[in-house]
Amino acid sequence: MGENIYIFMVVALGVLAITDLVVGVSNDAVNFLNSAIGSKAISFRTIMIVASIGIAFGAMSSSGMMEVARKGIFNPGEFVFQEIMFIFMAVMITDILLLDFFNTLGMPTSTTVSIVFELLGASVAISLIKIADTQGGFSDLATYINTDKAAEIIFGILLSVFIAFSIGALVQFISRALISFNYKTRSKWVESIFGGLAITAIVYFILVKGLKSAALFDGVLSEFVVAQPLAFLAGNFVFWTLASYIVASFFKWNIYRIVIGFGTFALAMAFAGNDLVNFIGVPIAALQSYQDWQASGINPTEFNMQGLAAAVQTPTMLLLLSGAVMVITLWFSSKAKGVVKTSVDLARQDEGDERFQPNYLSRQIVKFSIVAFENISKVIPSSIQLQIDKQFVLPQTYVPKSKTQEQPAFDLVRASVNLMVASVLISIATSMKLPLSTTYVTFMVAMGTSLADRAWGAESAVYRVAGVLNVIGGWFFTALSAFVAAAIIAYLLFIGKFVSLVLMLVAAAAILLRNYISHNKKTKEIKAEDSLRRAESSSIQGVIEESATNIANVVKRSNRIYSNSIQGLSKHDLDFLKKNKKQSKKLASEIEGLRNDTFYFIKNLDEAHVGASNFYINIMGYLTDMSQSLEYIGKVSYNHVYNNHKKLKYNQIKELKEIDIALEKIFNSTQKAFEDRSFEQVGTVLNSREELYDMVSQKINQQVSRTRTEESSPKNTTLYFSLLLESKDLITAMMNLLEQYYAEHDSSVAPATIEKK
Repeated sequence: MGENIYIFMVVALGVLAITDLVVGVSNDAVNFLNSAIGSKAISFRTIMIVASIGIAFGAMSSSGMMEVARKGIFNPGEFVFQEIMFIFMAVMITDILLLDFFNTLGMPTSTTVSIVFELLGASVAISLIKIADTQGGFSDLATYINTDKAAEIIFGILLSVFIAFSIGALVQFISRALISFNYKTRSKWVESIFGGLAITAIVYFILVKGLKSAALFDGVLSEFVVAQPLAFLAGNFVFWTLASYIVASFFKWNIYRIVIGFGTFALAMAFAGNDLVNFIGVPIAALQSYQDWQASGINPTEFNMQGLAAAVQTPTMLLLLSGAVMVITLWFSSKAKGVVKTSVDLARQDEGDERFQPNYLSRQIVKFSIVAFENISKVIPSSIQLQIDKQFVLPQTYVPKSKTQEQPAFDLVRASVNLMVASVLISIATSMKLPLSTTYVTFMVAMGTSLADRAWGAESAVYRVAGVLNVIGGWFFTALSAFVAAAIIAYLLFIGKFVSLVLMLVAAAAILLRNYISHNKKTKEIKAEDSLRRAESSSIQGVIEESATNIANVVKRSNRIYSNSIQGLSKHDLDFLKKNKKQSKKLASEIEGLRNDTFYFIKNLDEAHVGASNFYINIMGYLTDMSQSLEYIGKVSYNHVYNNHKKLKYNQIKELKEIDIALEKIFNSTQKAFEDRSFEQVGTVLNSREELYDMVSQKINQQVSRTRTEESSPKNTTLYFSLLLESKDLITAMMNLLEQYYAEHDSSVAPATIEKK
């Protein structure tokens, strides 16, 4: 290969580095945004500004020593320039695709683990090729690879999970037992001592982890921190405690908010200062390798890369540009918000829609935990137990269920503990050279504090535990998939050279573009869709007025789902029916979500308007019946085509379309009546009930006759009868719904709403 190919590879790696920064920050943002966003301690804009300053400061203070990419995983002296470039290219392509995959799922993972196992996989693949060429044995792999690093990382995952979760739970339990949820009523000294501890921990974290290699603190201060850590911590604690008391007493500042803001800055800075290598380390190593090879004048298949073992400082300008890309990504990445949302939802104090479904393991863990808690409770004296329970009682404040998303997921105390414990653990691990991952620590601390804060109650525990297990499983999947994918890509690059390189880059670009378009489309659909809103009115007339939009939306979507089912069957279009089935399932899920809020709706009604609960329960039941009929129609239609059964006959399709046309008129009239709040018009729709029933009954009789004389397909007959019977059930449910509205509506009565407390 000529020199041009390597220039092309260096340029491609530069582009990949920028892309990797974008996808990497989108995932790692959860590390420092989780606590601040979840607690809503400060405005979102302020959070982003603080985090941006932290990232910029961290990038500027970074040493730029990209040792992992250069020699941490493989022995560079055993490889030549061409092989190294293949390894680096495979790593970057894999890293971008892998992190983007996790971002799309909204799952946090470790960029450190991904880059390490990608380097390991790619270098192992090239090493095995070299060993095969020299007819060596598998044992020779130790010559090329630093095999201890993989075991260290796996150990780090397990260590991070156990230590971070346990310590987070313990510290949160003690903090809550001392401070309680009524932290605003506590003495200023309690707040100040907590602030002193938290800020001291964060300051130590900044010096040990965030700025461990920065020239800013070289000299006397750095030496003192290393030589006298206890004296440094004690002095800081006294100083920050007194400072916290002064600002809390005289300036009326909230110390918890200060801790959260300061902690967010510290973690953002540490992320930029230390994890920058994960995104630009490989491209920079590739650039420096290219420069060394070009200066040597030696053939790329012969030039030894021993030079990578030497420590080389990364140009400051590259670090600044990287920091700028990270800041821009932080502000504009919608996927970053998705990853943060996953972490916040798993940690939130209140109940709500759960993203993850329970599994066998989560159920068993919850059962074991309940038994263990009951046994421990028997040992603790009841008086002490009662006192502890009082500290964990949440303040009774009414918040409409529709407004819960606007409320903090957890309070300022828990957010402060998250940041303090994460800072301490990462600091200690860094000083002891333990391989704790920043992502793993921050996530598991948040989960541990959630458990200790009794956020995982009987109603949500199995879902939350399942979510945590999914995330942890994703971490191990990261390591495995990173290793395998990088190895495969490195092998293909070695075999196919330039052709493989071009194909890989085109494929990667296509996948990223597809994911971007798909994500944007899904985001727009979520914003634009006719989603159903929860009722907050307290009277029947209020519920009628408020739910009219919901009914109009359900009717519109029901019309579309039913028509699409008939259309898909007539064309025997499997993809069309598959999409329609998803839409019917989604509608059923949304209605189920409304039904789940019945408890909160009834609980907040006063005695004078208790009749609204019966009305609400009835209409929820009718909507459920409608959605179940539509879901069944969508499912049986899809399964019929999916199983390659015979098409419905012409007469069957014709009759179904006749029903579809008649129903469409009813759906459109109903939709208009509810959109215009003209509930009197519902009576006209109800008058067509018998006509619809007769039409469906006629079609059933016609099919009975065909079955006895000419029908030869049992599957077609079964499908057709199923569609007709479910259509009849759909009509019944809708007419019952309309009858309820028609009977209860009274335009002379003003709607009443639930009084906000």
